[in-house]
Amino acid sequence: MPRFFIDTDDGDRLDRDEEGYDLSDSAAARIEAIGALPDLARSQIPDGDRRIFTVRVRDADGTPVYEATLTLEGRWLEPARVAET
Repeated sequence: MPRFFIDTDDGDRLDRDEEGYDLSDSAAARIEAIGALPDLARSQIPDGDRRIFTVRVRDADGTPVYEATLTLEGRWLEPARVAET
């Protein structure tokens, strides 16, 4: 079974996966990587209203094979609310 490594970047810190996952193919690695994005974002919220979270999949040779990003953009719609923060 092929081995894939899923690196994560939360905008402040890049974590390089050194252990990896034994997965059936690159499509399975894609699913695993996309599934990691919500947890990565959840761990950083509510630290600001603008963040970009990225996952990168590398194959066993270290070659990047897939990348996905999740962008968080938040803004107050009522000007009075800004004064409360």
